[in-house]
Amino acid sequence: MSTVGRTELPYFDLAGVNDIQGGRIGQGPDFAAALGDRDLARTAVLLAHQPVQIHDAVEFGVDLQLSGHTHGGQLWPGNFLAALANPTVASLERYGDTQLYVTRGAGAWGPPVRVGAPSDITVIELASKQA
Repeated sequence: MSTVGRTELPYFDLAGVNDIQGGRIGQGPDFAAALGDRDLARTAVLLAHQPVQIHDAVEFGVDLQLSGHTHGGQLWPGNFLAALANPTVASLERYGDTQLYVTRGAGAWGPPVRVGAPSDITVIELASKQA
């Protein structure tokens, strides 16, 4: 089952793509299906689990990608390992015209311990210049 899709909301498009790991079972991310035919004049927000998907988001003109996956590194030296595999481990960064926000998340992977990467629950308020 694919979770690829896009919904046109009053002031922006909200899109989502499958995780990269879905490719193992033939259900990887399909950016063309989610974003290929959209009106580029509209703002696009993309939900993509892994930050490494930012490169495709930039290619498809996404304005903001929201990701997780890294847990902010969770345990030292995990932050260094996460940084090797991800362009952003936690926080907001810009890639060309696209912004990427990566949350550390509230949970943990593996051992239920976090050191140097506190949990977070992020609230993002989107505002339109048109509203």
